[in-house]
Amino acid sequence: MLVPFIIASPLEQFEIVTIVPFSFLGWNFSLTNSSLFLLLSGSLLLISLSLSFYKNNIVPHRWQLTYEFLYEATSSMVQENLGRKGEHYFPFIFALHLLLLTCNLVGMVPYTFTVTSHIAFTFGLALSIFIGINIIGFQTHGTKFFSLFLPRGVPLIIVPLLVTIEFVSYLIKVFTLSIRLFANMTSGHTLLKIIAGFAWTMLSAGGLLAIFHIVPLFLLIALIGLEIGIAGLQAYVFTLLTCIYLNDVLEIH
Repeated sequence: MLVPFIIASPLEQFEIVTIVPFSFLGWNFSLTNSSLFLLLSGSLLLISLSLSFYKNNIVPHRWQLTYEFLYEATSSMVQENLGRKGEHYFPFIFALHLLLLTCNLVGMVPYTFTVTSHIAFTFGLALSIFIGINIIGFQTHGTKFFSLFLPRGVPLIIVPLLVTIEFVSYLIKVFTLSIRLFANMTSGHTLLKIIAGFAWTMLSAGGLLAIFHIVPLFLLIALIGLEIGIAGLQAYVFTLLTCIYLNDVLEIH
């Protein structure tokens, strides 16, 4: 009797599962796998930071060198895009970079959950940053902030069209910031799941297929290395775009 293979959907890994249900006044405050791994990622980040600087050694160890490298990379990013005025915002940008990087890397561990693979998280984060950037713009420039949507020397006849285009392109920043991170993490993890399922199916089938399952297995290992690189790159790009959008409101034309 042949036992049929049960192939799980590659999208199952993105399902939100309630762990501890809790509601208050009609609002749902349940602890889900998404919120759990977000808390775990934040806790892991704080613990690793504390351990990396636990002892002030003359010769830094590997953990300390890693965080010093990330610090220098983020500092260079802020300096190149914001200049000296970016020093005031560096703590937030550095924390954002580390949190996204940790969430992306934690999601690479089997049987964990990738927080950044959900548009609800990435869009909420991007929207919060967008609102904060606009508040900074108003505090810095007042009503002159609206000149961001109208460059100087524009003929009056095309002002309505140009303001509409500038305003729409300005709002789209929220979507580009959130969708880029969400789409890259989701597509990468989905591809890994498909290749892993294909290799397991070939191995379970036995015979000649079991021998050649090593081909998708090697491909899976290569893709895991690529996905780890993408995890770091997407955290960097998200942080870089945040610096660029912040500079846009600080240096209006």
